[in-house]
Amino acid sequence: MTQRLITHLRHVDLAVPDFAKQLEFFSGTWGLSTEHTDSGLAFLAAEGSPEQYVVRLRESTDKRIDLISFGAKDRADVDTLAGNLARDGVTLVHEPTDLQTPGGGYGFRFFDNEGRTIEVSSDVAVRQHRAVEEGESIPVRLSHVVVNSADPEGTLAFYEKHLAFALSDTLMHPRMGNMMWFMRTNAWHHSMAIARGPHPSLHHASFELRGIDEYMRGTGRLLRQGVEKIWGPGRHLAGNNTFSYFLDPHGNTVEYTTELDELDEDTWHPHVYDFSNPEVSDQWGTANAMNEFVAKKSFNDPDKGLFVAPPV
Repeated sequence: MTQRLITHLRHVDLAVPDFAKQLEFFSGTWGLSTEHTDSGLAFLAAEGSPEQYVVRLRESTDKRIDLISFGAKDRADVDTLAGNLARDGVTLVHEPTDLQTPGGGYGFRFFDNEGRTIEVSSDVAVRQHRAVEEGESIPVRLSHVVVNSADPEGTLAFYEKHLAFALSDTLMHPRMGNMMWFMRTNAWHHSMAIARGPHPSLHHASFELRGIDEYMRGTGRLLRQGVEKIWGPGRHLAGNNTFSYFLDPHGNTVEYTTELDELDEDTWHPHVYDFSNPEVSDQWGTANAMNEFVAKKSFNDPDKGLFVAPPV
């Protein structure tokens, strides 16, 4: 197996047509903090996270995933990974270089098998952050990002081969076959997941809250503010994390979660779970039923930004 040089998930970058409305949602309703802004550009941090930002918003005529960013240990690992990818014929957007985004650092970007832009960086300055207090229903960190894929088996193989992501668990359905693959870069059950979908797009971005109490408070706060909930609250079997899925102003699915499992990677063996079993989707039995109408909410619009690098 390829040596794992990716350490963790850093941020997800989104392009949206109504920049002001999306910024108001994330910085107000959702509970992120606006750290840096420019014309049509905003960098939003989670109060409990050392990352400079966990979401970047960019104003654009097209709605798309601009970028998914992962961390590496040091500059040497960034160089090694870039060299390995180039040797294997993966298209680099740019070679390793000093980054101009908040916190600086050293990194490079490349296109994955379906054309998403992926960044790997090291030496980014640690943001001054704080412990989220008891009762605060705001995100502590970006937990994971899930993408829809029209070729999920190919996407799974790409991340396993080139980035040494490890498979934690798989969801299947008796009629539809394998439908979702949970991938990890460290002991967290998943930092990324791949969902079978009609086209490449964002399935959802998930944000960790302090604990069960804060997660439930956050879920209730969003409901009282009229944010559309599509699924939850409940607790998944794969990953054992809680879930409440909502739609942002542009129809992207965003999730509040907590208590995602940390695995013993030396002893863990992936499971295949049948999600037609209600207890697989929701151990608690408190969420609305997962059905085709709920699932379609997270298909999202086709991402037109494939193989098109976003502005730095």
